[in-house]
Amino acid sequence: MAKALTKSQIAAAVAERVEISKKQAVEALDFLAQLAYKNAKNTFTLPGLGKLVLVNRKARQGRNPATGETINIPAKRVVKFRVAKAAKEAILGAR
Repeated sequence: MAKALTKSQIAAAVAERVEISKKQAVEALDFLAQLAYKNAKNTFTLPGLGKLVLVNRKARQGRNPATGETINIPAKRVVKFRVAKAAKEAILGAR
């Protein structure tokens, strides 16, 4: 399995394709991340990739795997990434 791209490799690829400096590409990636963090509460969509959404999880019963003791897991809000249909088809192939 191939290794994941690093931030600097992604920035270098973007810089080469768009013909900007690597420093500008890194700034653009950082800005995109900050924008996603700021707007995730309202859902943040990356066209062609997917969207960040906030989801409310219900309280539930769980088990301590070491002792088998039943515990209560409280309700909480979590961030999820929903992959876009176009990304799924591009990666997995059309079904």
